[in-house]
Amino acid sequence: MVYAVALLFASAAASFAQDRIDVVASFSILGDLVKNVGGDRVSITTLVGPNGDAHVYTPSPQDAKKITDAKLVVVNGLGFEGWLPRLVKSSGGQAVIVMASDGIAERILGTRTDPHGWQSVVNAKAYVSNIREALVAVDPAGAATYKANATAYLAKLDALDGEVRAAVASIPEGRRQVISTHDAFGYFADAYGIGFVAPQGVSTDSEPSARDLAAIISQIKAAKIPAVFLENISDPRLMRRISAETGAKIGGTLYSDSLTAENGDAPTYIDMVRHNIKTLTSALN
Repeated sequence: MVYAVALLFASAAASFAQDRIDVVASFSILGDLVKNVGGDRVSITTLVGPNGDAHVYTPSPQDAKKITDAKLVVVNGLGFEGWLPRLVKSSGGQAVIVMASDGIAERILGTRTDPHGWQSVVNAKAYVSNIREALVAVDPAGAATYKANATAYLAKLDALDGEVRAAVASIPEGRRQVISTHDAFGYFADAYGIGFVAPQGVSTDSEPSARDLAAIISQIKAAKIPAVFLENISDPRLMRRISAETGAKIGGTLYSDSLTAENGDAPTYIDMVRHNIKTLTSALN
């Protein structure tokens, strides 16, 4: 009897797993957003995992197979995953591709678009709405679930946005300037009023020139910028050099383009934003 019940549960579990929608997310932050909207109806594969750098990622043949098997592929767009179009083409799959950043107000830096839209919680809400609509389109039977999950998660993001604004308001206005490794926090700066300067551009694959570095060091000294911050995806040596030459303290590690593993400081998007604002306020206050 016990054996029969166990078989029944195993069969039901297998059937449930088979009914799940296979979704590929290009990197860990999108994977978490998809998880919150899709819930138990989706099976999520993330190409660039925790602490990975999507700017310099090199896809594997296994990644092409993952896209071939997927029903939906969720990407950031805005030039973030420069390696992705070729990967999608080589996969030969029929998956629907959705750009999660669709509809946000793009931030332009020189001739390049800043792809880090998720750093504004308001933008993250747009990401969630786009993911919800894409899931409903590929799995109409799950529409009620996706809409309910998205509504609940959007309420959490509303609360998170309020937390960030309150935390920034606690920082003296003259101290709301920091240095981060690469220009990943522009949308955050525009939304919440903390100025970020970065020796690298919008991508970690660029290296600052000696002239750019000297200008940033001069700017830190002139503006008395109090802190520089490391990033989990970047080599810390550059920021430590800047700290040593300017006297600005190392304020901690910020999470820009990637979440951490479950046992880290930022295993989810909400954890990431909370960690970042706590780190910023601690250093700047």
